[in-house]
Amino acid sequence: MPADRFVDALNDQVANEFAASHQYVAIAAFYEAQTMPQLAGFFYRQAVEERDHGMMMIKFLLDTDAPVKLRQVEGPRDGFANIIAPIELALEQERQVSGQISDLFKIARDAGDYLSEQFVQWFLKEQVEEVATMTELLDIANRTADIPMQIESYIARESPGTAGSDPSAPEAAGG
Repeated sequence: MPADRFVDALNDQVANEFAASHQYVAIAAFYEAQTMPQLAGFFYRQAVEERDHGMMMIKFLLDTDAPVKLRQVEGPRDGFANIIAPIELALEQERQVSGQISDLFKIARDAGDYLSEQFVQWFLKEQVEEVATMTELLDIANRTADIPMQIESYIARESPGTAGSDPSAPEAAGG
């Protein structure tokens, strides 16, 4: 079984992943209400991905005979001032998650819990991609602020964040 401190922190992170998913649904709904289907679809996909991350963590806990203790999920922010604000929030959220995942890695390493450390490594790699994707999206949004539909064209053309499934990804619970 993983170190107790790691189990507690991973259960907290499951809630963080579900909260991130919830936030991305709120962002997607905002864009859908603005008749921006490409941005809406992008963030709906991000919501599913964050949920899947939480499910991967649950599967790890189950596979290692550690208790799964679901925590309360924080509600999302909504009511954005403009079409750039949700992307700024998404980037802020991804940076925060990167810090949380790094903290998990440190907890596992400090505890000498090498199996948990190895599990977290995939999420570290994933966070580099997530931050890069949101940074790029924010750059595009800022450059196209005067003609917002340009970002829709960019997403339709470039399909950011759709690299396909990663065969090295941990298995998700219920999968």
